Amino acid sequence: MENKEDVLRRINVALDEIRPFLKSDGGDISLVDLDAEGTVIVKLHGACIGCSVNQMTLKSGVEMTIKKHCPEVHKVHEESMMT
Repeated sequence: MENKEDVLRRINVALDEIRPFLKSDGGDISLVDLDAEGTVIVKLHGACIGCSVNQMTLKSGVEMTIKKHCPEVHKVHEESMMT
């Protein structure tokens, strides 16, 4: 992936855009990794961990927003889903 630092910066901008919505429900999100294939790994925190709609939030909110800022990202996974 070209210029990983720039992609990581833009991912963090996207997460900063999402974070207020998650915090308003008692949750948060952090970037764990970006692999060479364009997969972003995030970790959900607080109320997001046990929320029944966290996978919908991950796909409809988080992944969509990250892809808007970083078209080179192919998918977003939650860290716990990777283990």
